[in-house]
Amino acid sequence: MNYQSITEKLINRAKTYSANLKISVRKDKSFDVGIRNGEVEELQEASATNLSLFVNIDNKTASAATSDMRYETLETLLDNALERAMLASVDEDAIFPEYEPLTIQPDSLQLYSADITEITPEEKIQAAKDLEKRCLLDERITLSAGSGYSTNESEYLLALSNGFYGTYKTSHCSLGVYLQAGNDTTAYQDGWSDNARSPKQLRSVEEVAEIAVERATRMLGARKVATQQVPVIIDRYAAGSILGFMLECLNGRNVYMQQSVFAGKLGMQIANKNVTIYDNPLISGSLGARPFDAEGIPCRNNSIIADGVLKSYLLTTYSAKKLGMKVNGLASGTSNLFLAKGTHSQTELIHSIDKGLLLLKTLGQGTDTTTGGYSKGAYGIWIENGELTHPVSEITISGNICDMLNGIGMIGNNPDERRAWQVPSFIVDGLTISGN
Repeated sequence: MNYQSITEKLINRAKTYSANLKISVRKDKSFDVGIRNGEVEELQEASATNLSLFVNIDNKTASAATSDMRYETLETLLDNALERAMLASVDEDAIFPEYEPLTIQPDSLQLYSADITEITPEEKIQAAKDLEKRCLLDERITLSAGSGYSTNESEYLLALSNGFYGTYKTSHCSLGVYLQAGNDTTAYQDGWSDNARSPKQLRSVEEVAEIAVERATRMLGARKVATQQVPVIIDRYAAGSILGFMLECLNGRNVYMQQSVFAGKLGMQIANKNVTIYDNPLISGSLGARPFDAEGIPCRNNSIIADGVLKSYLLTTYSAKKLGMKVNGLASGTSNLFLAKGTHSQTELIHSIDKGLLLLKTLGQGTDTTTGGYSKGAYGIWIENGELTHPVSEITISGNICDMLNGIGMIGNNPDERRAWQVPSFIVDGLTISGN
């Protein structure tokens, strides 16, 4: 189908009603296989195309979506959305995005790797089987929760009545496994999944198996510790829980609704001076790369925190208008998120702590963006006299995001450069560990 022609017709139709229109089209082709105990448990190959509309008439809005791409269906969908918008209440902040020209050509970001089509279904199935089999060779692994291989090809198109038109194609593949170690009373589950744009960039079966087994067995023999306040090393793979909550607090909607602890703090010191966090979607070939956001705003390198000072919120056109600010290409959220790395190895971080915790993972929900309160189940490795001693489980870790950011001390030099979020391990002073 000629989607460009279809979007042009729909936009022209909307203009006859003096309406602004945003159209997004996503076409996906995916393959997923799940293996358990050497057998194919799940096998799915699917293709889907979805179109969504957003109309704005004199600051009155409505939206609609469909997977039926017949033009007569799309006309009816648009007409119904227009009728609903006309009946909606006026919201003076519901403005339509202004046109901004693209600053980078999508193809230059290398979002798609054609060799994703070269790996056969049989090869994907065999890789998943080999991964599970290799993990089960370790006697400490008592159960496989399943291994899998998936690939996805996606085409995305965005057209707005302000003159913006953009399209790009992406590829993604993953290979992973989830395991159980220990017996019924001390069972512990974990695993690992590797992701890339090309099958050739994925870690080998042997590498993924080694990481998965290590993660599934590292908590064997875990026990509780007494409730106390100690420094905590946030492992690079656990950091997403804390920084993800920070980003929730920086979401423009939460800010203008006064449901963020950081409301009104733009330009103020909210973290230790050694903390610099930024988002860069323009790194060619990276997993988080994208040329524009969900509103057609060109993406750019955004400073979020610089030397501890809050520089940006995550804004849509609506939240930017509410806050009297300019859009920044973050309507789709973050892309490649960086915490500027320090100079210390993980070993040096551990040696610097007399008594504390290496946090490996958090569980459950326990956050409040309005107050900054943070409380989650957790597990990790206990530290005594600068050495890892024993696994710790059945604890809760709690604090406040403001105190946590200000309490960041030593920062590691070990971000995983294969991930979209490149965050090294770092130390937070004075978190409360609730246990016995």
